[in-house]
Amino acid sequence: MTSTLERPPAPAGTAQVTLGIYEKALRWTGDWDELFADVRRAGFSFVDLSVDESPMRRARLDWTPQQRQQVREAAARNGVQLGGLCLSVHRAVGPGSSDPRVRAEADRIYAQGIELCRDLGIPVLQVAGYYAYYEDADPGQRARYVDALRRAIPLAAQAGVLLGIENVDGNDVTSISRGMNIVREIDSPWLQMYPDIGNIAEQQLDEIEELRAGAGHMLAIHIKDVRVGEPRRVPMGEGIADFPKAFAELARQSWSGRMMIEMWNDDVPESVQRCIEARQIVEGWLRDAGIVIVPPAS
Repeated sequence: MTSTLERPPAPAGTAQVTLGIYEKALRWTGDWDELFADVRRAGFSFVDLSVDESPMRRARLDWTPQQRQQVREAAARNGVQLGGLCLSVHRAVGPGSSDPRVRAEADRIYAQGIELCRDLGIPVLQVAGYYAYYEDADPGQRARYVDALRRAIPLAAQAGVLLGIENVDGNDVTSISRGMNIVREIDSPWLQMYPDIGNIAEQQLDEIEELRAGAGHMLAIHIKDVRVGEPRRVPMGEGIADFPKAFAELARQSWSGRMMIEMWNDDVPESVQRCIEARQIVEGWLRDAGIVIVPPAS
């Protein structure tokens, strides 16, 4: 069989994407082989894992070397790449917090997240654009958030892990433009953007303007549908995100990379079928935009 890397290259300047899925889009049974097999059954090349506010997923930061090896081996057995790690636990432990104890914990989470990526062979750590989500806003939050990133970047560089800021819901890094201000301010090759097209729409911003703001700095891209005030659990194609418009802009940029469909079906028995249906919708938009879809390796 022919692997992805052995296929003839597309003409120069052609946008190409590899499609992946968020782990929460698939029902979690506690068995990594089952999860990765579902990723393959749904037709995806890679999966992004999550370290979020829940005790179960946050505990992954403390996995033993043996547990990390077991996850890596299960992914390899099923022919699934580990594409990214979403470090959304920082929503609860704000890097921009006014409390120095919280900031110290946020720093520790950065260090542990980078180490976990290194040990799992994950190339990208997604950095949530929340300064201190559960605290009242204050003038110093952004500066403290940026300082935390500055402290994390040497660790990421030493581990060979790229940091990608996600534009989020709420009031902090709510756009690619705001994220790029931080990227330029810090000015490190280890810090770029991991944009969320759905969050652009939820903030009622222009997809073309925002994607142009991130040109040349987008490590990977999130795909999810939304409604205003409803940034999660909107079925693909039923929200307000203008994906044909966004994909046309990505084609114009000749953007190539990993595109991850973000969904929440983790408590749904038919989660694989829902993921297949979402993938097929996204593939139709991509083809219409002239973007080549790289199939999963055999």
